[in-house]
Amino acid sequence: MIVPAACFAFLISTRHSSPLTRCASRTRMTSSLSALPNLNKSDGTGASIDDISEQVKGKHVALYFAAGWCPMCTSFEPSLMQFREAANSSGKDVEIIYVPSDRQAADVVKRTSSMNMLSVPIGEEADAMKRKYKIWAGAESLKLGMGRRSGVPALVVLDKSGDEVAFIAAESKGAKALGDWPLDDSGLW
Repeated sequence: MIVPAACFAFLISTRHSSPLTRCASRTRMTSSLSALPNLNKSDGTGASIDDISEQVKGKHVALYFAAGWCPMCTSFEPSLMQFREAANSSGKDVEIIYVPSDRQAADVVKRTSSMNMLSVPIGEEADAMKRKYKIWAGAESLKLGMGRRSGVPALVVLDKSGDEVAFIAAESKGAKALGDWPLDDSGLW
């Protein structure tokens, strides 16, 4: 029997009856998570692969590009939280990952704690996500350039491979943009 290298340590530490089945499932989830950058828990501490895997499993995942100093973002967030609550209550679980345009890490922790979200670490990792999806605050244009498709707030809904499923243009449409979020089973993690 040939065992993938990624599963070897898992197999050694496992004492259950079907480790290959669990290993294959764990490897699929780990490869899905590789589409995401390092993430922090809502308290600002680093999230492990296991933490992230548990938090996104079976959910629709979106990146939320925003900043606490942005009035459009803070006025959009009550609608976003209501949307998340309604989706979760109807069995269409949603996980939102905050991509900050905040100026200080303490501001990110304050926001993610209040909204119960994972976050991309402030700085280079958040900037890389902003460049990848071409979404950043106007105040960041000097640093990130002029070639953005949207400012903040905005969301990008991802599939399990980390590919974009939908763009939620909250900056231009406000709360009405949440109607563009596909909640079918195709985007579940």
